[in-house]
Amino acid sequence: MALQFYSLFKRRDKRQHCREKETKKAGSTRITRIPMDEDDGFEDAGTGTPLSAIAEAFEELSSCLKSNGYDDLRLKPFCDACSLVSVLFGCLGIAFKFAELEYVSKVRDLAEASEVFGSLNSILDYDVRSDTVRTPGSLSRNLRRVRQGLDLIRALFQNFLSTYDDSLKEAASMAYAKVCAPYHTWAVRTAVSAGMCALPTRDQLLMKLNETDDSAEREMRRYIDASLPIIEYIDKLYISRSITLDW
Repeated sequence: MALQFYSLFKRRDKRQHCREKETKKAGSTRITRIPMDEDDGFEDAGTGTPLSAIAEAFEELSSCLKSNGYDDLRLKPFCDACSLVSVLFGCLGIAFKFAELEYVSKVRDLAEASEVFGSLNSILDYDVRSDTVRTPGSLSRNLRRVRQGLDLIRALFQNFLSTYDDSLKEAASMAYAKVCAPYHTWAVRTAVSAGMCALPTRDQLLMKLNETDDSAEREMRRYIDASLPIIEYIDKLYISRSITLDW
């Protein structure tokens, strides 16, 4: 039975995403929210397919990032969009169970932090001052892992669209080897490799996502295009602070 997607989140109007501003004073961060009209704010995300909801959310994020001159990205809408991606890991089965658990926990931690920190920039600034960027459990480390999750799905989609093989093993293995394997322990890599045999077939995945070949290609390409500026922006947050990406 095809997976029916019911959004647990109400996404904010993208005008609000772009209209929140951050001001810094005396080493602290303060969030200033511009008053909204009564009909602005939260809207029901509807009941579209997982892929269409994810694609739309990242297109909105990418649009907001562009409108800000690629200078900053709000943490709350970023976490809302990333939360939608979790369903994709669940559809891939045991091979990506570790990635799913890690991804979901990191997104949850960042979402909780969004009550204090307004932007991705602000959490990097905080950890740089505290010298905790690479410390396990730090927000900067969590952001790095979430970024890898987004890139893993992006690479998987690219491989998925480059072949019509019924088996997803090669597409998933190549995506994992490129994005995540260099940062995982031998035990995790071994477990992932063993789980690749339990991946759903191409048709099974499409059925779980309630998509056809044509609709899946359309939505996957939307995500591929929209997520790239977000991933590159996150990388630049680290690089601009002289933090390498080899971890």
